[in-house]
Amino acid sequence: QVQLVESGGGLVQAGGSLRIACAASGNIFSINVMGWYRQAPGKQRDLVALIPRSGSTVYADSVKGRFTISRDIAKNTVYLQMNSLKPEDTAVYYCNAISTGVNYWGQGTQVTVSS
Repeated sequence: QVQLVESGGGLVQAGGSLRIACAASGNIFSINVMGWYRQAPGKQRDLVALIPRSGSTVYADSVKGRFTISRDIAKNTVYLQMNSLKPEDTAVYYCNAISTGVNYWGQGTQVTVSS
């Protein structure tokens, strides 16, 4: 089992920055990849960024050059640094971890970008 807890969401003006975090606990040594997804009202949940245990990070085209995913192994935490935010980035952001073929999700954190 893996538990994920997100933090750091909030309200920010367009052009601003925000960093959200996801703390993992439980069987963290079995996690193969972690990532961030987002879901806007009335829309499907979409991939934002992935960071595998080894290999390169992956970003959605819509956030490339603006968002950066990173991890602090000592703190078992993954971050999403979001710069140059746009109103269309407004969504609930969910942390995801894949461990032994099972998807785990956090409870989500709201990010709202005002124009």
